Amino acid sequence: MAYGLAASSITPLAALPDSITPEPQTQPQTSGAMPQQNAQPQNPVLPGDKGDRIHYDKNGNAIQNSNAPAPDYGQQPQRIMGWIPNYRAVSVGAKPPPPSFKEKFMIGTQNTFDYSAFIFNAVDTEIPYVTKSYPEFGNGWVGYGVYYWHGFVDKGIGNYMTDTIVPTLTRQDSRYYALGTGHWYVRAFYAYTRVLITPNDAGRNTFNYSEIVGKGAAAGLGDLYYPARYRDWTKTGQRWLVQVAIRDGGFNVFREFWPDIAKHILHLSPSNQ
Repeated sequence: MAYGLAASSITPLAALPDSITPEPQTQPQTSGAMPQQNAQPQNPVLPGDKGDRIHYDKNGNAIQNSNAPAPDYGQQPQRIMGWIPNYRAVSVGAKPPPPSFKEKFMIGTQNTFDYSAFIFNAVDTEIPYVTKSYPEFGNGWVGYGVYYWHGFVDKGIGNYMTDTIVPTLTRQDSRYYALGTGHWYVRAFYAYTRVLITPNDAGRNTFNYSEIVGKGAAAGLGDLYYPARYRDWTKTGQRWLVQVAIRDGGFNVFREFWPDIAKHILHLSPSNQ
């Protein structure tokens, strides 16, 4: 009995009909997707991210959940001590979306026409009035009123330029993102330099055109209503410098440390800060 086949009876594979040509072998399907070799981890794009806006878990992974509990430090109230406007501040741990034009407009409007802005301007007017910075404005209540409306218009134009118009044109986020932790001198330096550095709407650090150009434009427009002898480059530059270096830079430092002052020195509850 022969157990093999004759060589002549074996049909070559190439001669087989197409209908019975073996199909190519396929890889068995697995329940999990195969990882891509060239896939790169995506970093979260967070508005205001300056390298310290991303929070990490114990394994070093970025926390992308915007609903994560906020830390118990660096929480900024909308009004400091119940009346000083603080609408541009963002608390530590907060990750708001990029501000829309409406939100930028509302920040400028709140900073200008909130009842606290009228009170703050009345206090702020005392210094130039007492020192007679502009003798042409006169004395008494009439003179004080002239000083008052000049200061109010200065701040109003500056607010809309810095918070609304220039940030919209440059796509910048003019809000102040509190740092909240670290050595006091690091926090002070960070806060003061925010007049020069601010995130754009995508969260990347950029030169703060909103502050520098916005306040410069406001100082320049002041030449339209200040006495003629105060319209030169020196006087205009002084108004610009006061707005940027003293008022905004100084207030950034104050708002950065206000949660610490309220909690550790004044012992205020969060609702009274």
